[in-house]
Amino acid sequence: MDRILATHTGSLIRPPDLLAFLAAKERGQPTDEEAYQKTLRAAVDDIVDKQVEVGIDVPDDGEMGKASWITYLYERVSGLEVRPVQLEGGTMYPPSRDRQAFPGAYAAMDALENASVSESNAAASSAMPDEEAAASGEGVAWVCTGPLTYDRAAVDRDIANFKAALAEHEHDIVDGFLPVVAPASAYWLQNEHYADEEEFMFALADVLREEYRAIVDAGLLVQVDDAVMMHEADTMMSRGQSWDDYRRWADLRVRALNHALEGLPEDRVRYHVCWGSWHGPHAFDPELKDMVDLILAVNAGTYAMEQANARHEHEWRLWEEVPLPEGKKLIPGVVTHHTNVIEHPELVAQRLVRLANVVGKENVLAGTDCGFAQGAFIERVHPEIQWAKLAALAEGARLASRELWGAAAAV
Repeated sequence: MDRILATHTGSLIRPPDLLAFLAAKERGQPTDEEAYQKTLRAAVDDIVDKQVEVGIDVPDDGEMGKASWITYLYERVSGLEVRPVQLEGGTMYPPSRDRQAFPGAYAAMDALENASVSESNAAASSAMPDEEAAASGEGVAWVCTGPLTYDRAAVDRDIANFKAALAEHEHDIVDGFLPVVAPASAYWLQNEHYADEEEFMFALADVLREEYRAIVDAGLLVQVDDAVMMHEADTMMSRGQSWDDYRRWADLRVRALNHALEGLPEDRVRYHVCWGSWHGPHAFDPELKDMVDLILAVNAGTYAMEQANARHEHEWRLWEEVPLPEGKKLIPGVVTHHTNVIEHPELVAQRLVRLANVVGKENVLAGTDCGFAQGAFIERVHPEIQWAKLAALAEGARLASRELWGAAAAV
């Protein structure tokens, strides 16, 4: 390309009419399936329209068909059962040194998030069982009790809905992607069936391979989301485990992910890592310099990561010391979900140009730190701010392209 393309991480805020159906389904309540499918198709059409309108070159379906970027998978896999569990610290989030260091701050933030979830649930005329339980200190875990097998019905539906929406913008976009979960980020999932952890992880990878391949075979980019890979380091060390323990944990999951990606062309795979989308201090996030070898070990053509928030923006300079492998691309976050402040397009352009000058302008796309909705019921910013940030991202990409390519930039 002769310009920097604008894209993002994937999860976008769901409309209220779709939330009502998603909430009912999460509670196991009967729904009008025909009406749900119609509402879902309309939501995908609308979310693609809006992405194109603000200037996104590589859109997705906003994860409209998923209640959660992680647990959606468990709706598509057999061999699992759901069990209630007591939440540590009364929250669904894992323990961490961050929470230990800032207990008062996290208590206040958890209360705000619970209130936000309750408001969202009220707007949807229902509540999710996980979030109802969280209010009483209880949650759920998914337990593998039999062989894992994958049902393609939901991913085939998502592919069909997304491709139909993309067809309306054939000349407005460059490509399209669908987000999926990584083996390391299949959280709240326990094994009682397979002989050991490695056998379990590779069985999970076999399941995910079916989903990944379905998306690529449909002519779309697959984006593997892997937030847990990064923040699990903090979680494990909060429990007294060592860095070596974490590296062994992570290495197994990278190998499992590459097993799931085997046979897929790398240029159709995006790998997204972040340090968790919650609005916490993130003071104990591991450094990118200590994780970059794990990231680059994944057989992907493009790597997306946080580089816009105050904890990680400085890490763009890592690429002055770590060579980006030939043929690989980066999607730095140039706007963030961590603040309501809308980034100025000139700042977005500066972030892109400085990285492009290090790794090559042809190897950079413009992206976001993470999704603007952690799940259907957890919004990180207001929808108005979401769209303003994406518009600033797209305008910043245009400004950067003019600076990098001059008059030849196709903007």
